[in-house]
Amino acid sequence: MDPRSLVRLQALGRIALGGGMALAPGLVAGAWVGGVADKPEGQPLAVGLGARDVALGLGALRALHAGHGAGDWVRAGILADAADLVATLRARDRLPPLAVPAVTVLAGSSVLLGVWLQSSVD
Repeated sequence: MDPRSLVRLQALGRIALGGGMALAPGLVAGAWVGGVADKPEGQPLAVGLGARDVALGLGALRALHAGHGAGDWVRAGILADAADLVATLRARDRLPPLAVPAVTVLAGSSVLLGVWLQSSVD
């Protein structure tokens, strides 16, 4: 699979996960942060983070279609995913049991993939 195809798949995954978080914050974000995602005071963060990922994914897809600039979107995704990973690890004792390993695998692998791909799609 070529780098552009991998960036496309990563962007589509980001849109799916982000869209789920924005549309069903209690369900999708609840697996990450627990019951606070079901409460009105916790949902704005989940919806905002979901929208962030949708925007990053759409930006990467548009840049791929235009034939330039996708590397900037990949780098933005690296930063967002690294922040998600660090925040999760910092709060690990207060999160649901599966959240830390799931986010570590998902965000960590996305960071590594992005680092590997970023210069291939500039």
